[in-house]
Amino acid sequence: MAGGKSGTPVSLSDRELQIIDLVATGLTNQEIAGKLEISKRTVDNHISNILTKTETENRVALVRWALQWGKVCLNDVNCCTLPNQIE
Repeated sequence: MAGGKSGTPVSLSDRELQIIDLVATGLTNQEIAGKLEISKRTVDNHISNILTKTETENRVALVRWALQWGKVCLNDVNCCTLPNQIE
């Protein structure tokens, strides 16, 4: 996956990807903190780190980046469905 402007690889932790997914659903940092049972300050720090890593300036740009790089699925946009497995 690549960064916002430079196109260089970006390494995100599982927790950071989880937070991006929750940001994309429209949750506030406080709501994300409650859902993940962590402090709002921890969420603030994660988001700050994510914005830096992805070279995005705000939450909207972050969600656009995540959609572009296939990191989130919103309303069946950018989603990949797997074929049914035969048992």
